[in-house]
Amino acid sequence: MFRNNYDADNTVFSPQGRLLQVEYALEAVKQGSAAVGLRSKTHAILLALKRTTGELASYQQKMYRIDDHVGIAIAGLTSDARVLSNFMRQQAMSSRMVFNRPAPVNRLVSAIADKAQVNTQEYGRRPYGVGLLVIGEDQTGPHLFEFAPSGTSYEYVAMSIGARSQSARTYLEKHYESFMDCTLEELIQHGLHALRETLQQDKDLTTKNTSIGIIGAKSTHETGAANPPFRILEGDVIQPFLDTMVPKEDAPAAPAAPVASDQDVQMAE
Repeated sequence: MFRNNYDADNTVFSPQGRLLQVEYALEAVKQGSAAVGLRSKTHAILLALKRTTGELASYQQKMYRIDDHVGIAIAGLTSDARVLSNFMRQQAMSSRMVFNRPAPVNRLVSAIADKAQVNTQEYGRRPYGVGLLVIGEDQTGPHLFEFAPSGTSYEYVAMSIGARSQSARTYLEKHYESFMDCTLEELIQHGLHALRETLQQDKDLTTKNTSIGIIGAKSTHETGAANPPFRILEGDVIQPFLDTMVPKEDAPAAPAAPVASDQDVQMAE
């Protein structure tokens, strides 16, 4: 009833104990196109659905390389994602220069969570309007983390964010028990099936609108070193993975969740 009296600033609690500006930032994440993350004992992968503003525009970048062992996928305000990714790169570079070692993945995620939390507490700031899926590898193996604008972060076996992400999570929850023992090819197939659940009925995954990020040993469809660093696969190189997908008529479908928009939130020029 009195919602508008308490959402003008992020330092004011509503009578229900809610920070409405933070909740609005979480809604911005739900407007971005979907991203899915999965991990096994040997690999961690990201899959993202790229959007374009029109026929004449290029597809939006959805993944960023942070270091040889860390990469992220985004959903929400791309401009905010660039700021956070640059901050993570600075932290990763600082760790290599000061300690002569790669930055631990959980420490990088904690650093951006701490940075985001400040914006939920200090007057005159706004929360970041972007969510991240972070994959990385250290001495204990591959990891997958989710970062939210509220300043919270959690580690997952599998997770999805963005528009219609609940449909992808439904698929992941049905199959997550098999992920730990999957090969890279099987893991990517599960990820593509989950990402497909976020599409509209008349849309399909193609080499143009799909990005795949991988940490771990290379697949049979890749060339180069046996243990390459984090890499992003786009274009024709992902066609062999798309060809392994089971047709949707033969695969169990998850109910689609309603969403206001398919497009990533764009800052006004």
